[in-house]
Amino acid sequence: MGICGTAMGNAALLARAAGHEVSGADAGVYPPMSDVLAEAGITVHEGYDAERLAQLAPDLVVVGNAMSRGNPEVEWLLESRALRFTSLPALLAETVLAGRRNLVICGTHGKTTTTSMTAFLLRENGCDPGFLIGGVPLDPPVGQHLGALDDPFVIEGDEYDSAFFDKRSKFIHYAPHIAVLNNLEFDHADIFRDLVDVERTFRHLTRIVPRNGFVLLNGDDANLAKLDDMPWTQVLRVGVGEHNDVRIVDFAESGTGASFGLQWRGRDWGRVEWVIAGLFNARNAAMAATAAGLALNPEDPTVVSLAPLAKFRGVRRRQEIRVQQEKLVVIEDFGHHPTALDQTLRSLRARYPEYVLTAVFEPRSNTARTRALEEPFMHALALADEVYLGAVNRAERLSEAERFNREAVMAYLTGHGTEAHTAETNGKLLVKLEVSTLPGDGKPRVVVFFTNGSFDGIIDAFVKMAAGES
Repeated sequence: MGICGTAMGNAALLARAAGHEVSGADAGVYPPMSDVLAEAGITVHEGYDAERLAQLAPDLVVVGNAMSRGNPEVEWLLESRALRFTSLPALLAETVLAGRRNLVICGTHGKTTTTSMTAFLLRENGCDPGFLIGGVPLDPPVGQHLGALDDPFVIEGDEYDSAFFDKRSKFIHYAPHIAVLNNLEFDHADIFRDLVDVERTFRHLTRIVPRNGFVLLNGDDANLAKLDDMPWTQVLRVGVGEHNDVRIVDFAESGTGASFGLQWRGRDWGRVEWVIAGLFNARNAAMAATAAGLALNPEDPTVVSLAPLAKFRGVRRRQEIRVQQEKLVVIEDFGHHPTALDQTLRSLRARYPEYVLTAVFEPRSNTARTRALEEPFMHALALADEVYLGAVNRAERLSEAERFNREAVMAYLTGHGTEAHTAETNGKLLVKLEVSTLPGDGKPRVVVFFTNGSFDGIIDAFVKMAAGES
């Protein structure tokens, strides 16, 4: 149920690869996932139908995270008790992850990119790892792969809940041999009460790492430093500080990419020069390389060659360059947390110091569309020269007191020297953006769109306008 979602669709493909007969349903059946599923021999039904489900009578129903009470198939499952049902994380634990050495990539930011890098490095270093990536990677070229059963399995470990009937974080199901903790901040205000609540679920994760496994911590993250000591397993720290086991050194970036070195306990591991920008991505790479190396040699992760990172192309919608012209660069980014926006804008400022920096932000996620992180969003967006604020997604479901206050954010930005704009709808915002930036005032400009959704199609529309298409 919910088979066309990125995670659900990739999990369905894994189950099919493992030899199971798989079918599914979704409210919206659309490519590319629907095409990929069809090519794999998976039947996809549009809409939810309890009578159809009863007739199919599958051995197991996997209830997607987006499903809730009121869904006709959910209500029939609960009333009839005729079929077994489970969550996606529980399915993965039972049918894919059991018996594997699992590398679980966790954190508030960077999970998808770090998972992709880890799988990519293992493949490039002679392994056939299994993996499940919660996005659309360019490297590796697919988002899921069963891999050789004797090789590691790399999976994105989300702290969000598992299903409407299982409120544990997804990553609790994933039996980590190596748990990578990239960072820890407050997010998912619809699930967690506060930062302490988030810290608690991360502590629960570390409790199930075995004594011959590892917890890899971002050693520069103050919130991760507050986690209890973990005498039951091995802990390694990764970061720029001298106290870290793996250190990032001599980081530099420009309009063509970035470079940095890695050191393992004081000795040089290697140097990376690549097209991926930002210190945060260098940290993702250090985490990925260390996790992959430990999976191959627990005594010395430097057995993993860093050379393949020079050709790593990244993940779609993660600082993805959509337009590259002499005086206009258009970037699409999945950013929906203040820290992600802050880090990306700082990186863009370093890469394009002579450009006008324009940020276009859609308050869309369950947290971003509320006031929970409104002040940090103000501070992050103020790093841009100009800001265009999109419509608050599903604003009608929030009271005025709960809702992200665009007027307050604009007032703050204006008071801090950042030009700010908004509009009643995203379509009208596109018109304002087009008039102001295309063809522009002659100054070179970077326009970066931040959203974890579609932004009502205005990104693709703006890209077409920039390319001179109708």
